[in-house]
Amino acid sequence: MWGNNNATSSIPIVQGVAVNSGHQSNTTTTNEVFDQDFGGSKGETQPKQFNDIFFALLFYAHLGVMGAFLVVSLGLAEQNGVGYSGIIYLCIVCGVFAIGLATVSLGFMMQFATGLVKVALFFSIGCSFAMGIIGLMSGQLIMGIMGLVSFAFGCCYAYMVWSRIPFAAANLTTALTAVRANLGTAIVAYIFLGLAMGWTMWWGVVTSGMMDAYGNGVLYLFLVSYYWTHQVLQNTVHVTVAGVIGTWWFSPDEASSFCSQAIFDSLTRASTFSFGSICFGSLIVALIQALRALNHHLRGNDEFQIVVCIIDCILGCIEAIVEYFNKWAYVYVGLYGYSYLDAGKNVIQLFQNKGWSVIVADNLVDNVLFMVSVGIGLITGLIGLVIAQADENIFANLNVQNPGGAGFIAGLLVGVVMSSILLNVVSSAVNTVIVCFAESPREFDAHHPQLSMEMRSAWRRAFPEECRQI
Repeated sequence: MWGNNNATSSIPIVQGVAVNSGHQSNTTTTNEVFDQDFGGSKGETQPKQFNDIFFALLFYAHLGVMGAFLVVSLGLAEQNGVGYSGIIYLCIVCGVFAIGLATVSLGFMMQFATGLVKVALFFSIGCSFAMGIIGLMSGQLIMGIMGLVSFAFGCCYAYMVWSRIPFAAANLTTALTAVRANLGTAIVAYIFLGLAMGWTMWWGVVTSGMMDAYGNGVLYLFLVSYYWTHQVLQNTVHVTVAGVIGTWWFSPDEASSFCSQAIFDSLTRASTFSFGSICFGSLIVALIQALRALNHHLRGNDEFQIVVCIIDCILGCIEAIVEYFNKWAYVYVGLYGYSYLDAGKNVIQLFQNKGWSVIVADNLVDNVLFMVSVGIGLITGLIGLVIAQADENIFANLNVQNPGGAGFIAGLLVGVVMSSILLNVVSSAVNTVIVCFAESPREFDAHHPQLSMEMRSAWRRAFPEECRQI
């Protein structure tokens, strides 16, 4: 069990399942390949303890403050005759559609992994081209130029990575196979989707009430609160899935049923001992996301367009770096129970020692998930627009000048956030597959020989130098 350090160096333990690391592979040739120098340092199971507890306590205190604000906001609304039933109704409808669309998209990805990777590449290029054209047509010269430059780079990128599509498809197929074997992870995601939907309504009521009372000066703090909580929910799913996929990798008998013990063990650890680490990394991303959202409000001032674009570009780069660090760090948090900083340091060191920095930088699967999430967000945004247009009183007494636009933005936000949490199951599974493949290809070959053969073949074709030892 977690926290039992006896013989830790010889028996890796993933979310409570002890696995003998000496599994024999199916063929002598494969054994000889796996017996070559590992080229890195494997993670070790950490003692059972609460990591980064300060950030967990800070998060709970923040929820307590938001709870107090909710009571105050509801009281102010009752005094002023302001009702939030319309907003709540819009969020519920858009949230239900987002959940349904995300569920359908999961099944679609399982059937058409390779095709979706190709479509996602063209989608990202098309988005850049559309941004450039819209910018030029609307007179936003900087936006137009940046969009067209991004389009040009996107075309070059697609040409360079086209040969890696089988590699990305193999990772996605293996991850989806593991998720199919543990469909209870989808139930976990649905639970957190419900929490996210509830939080969105809670936050909307509180923010509307507090901004009416104190003005726009408090907007940044409430944006941090919104993004932080959603990041925590999303990363809790991430850590839970990492533990389950790790158990499926090392001991498939313990993680091959709808509601296996591995799911319960992983969720318990993610929501207790590792929760502080989740809150730590989530807060860093939330601070940057809130700054970017606040920066977007300045775009209405033509005098500062260049400054706004530069600031947004810098913040976007910082956000990408932190999210890159987080997605790998949380895999090690889920697999071994490291603290946030130690997990990130160790997993990055693993890839550097193996010379896999180029491999983990490949984001073709992330392109697929982003495309699906944006598509769902646009659909729910249109649903929000229709609801707001059908009932002009839905934003009554909230000083909204354009109810249709507000409905679209609200629906878009709900759709993207809801779908991203569910699709995070797939993203987490893919990231965990890459980490486990880096550390323990022998165990994968022993327990899942067909998938192992397909992955090794795809990886060697895409990265012959980096993967010569697998």
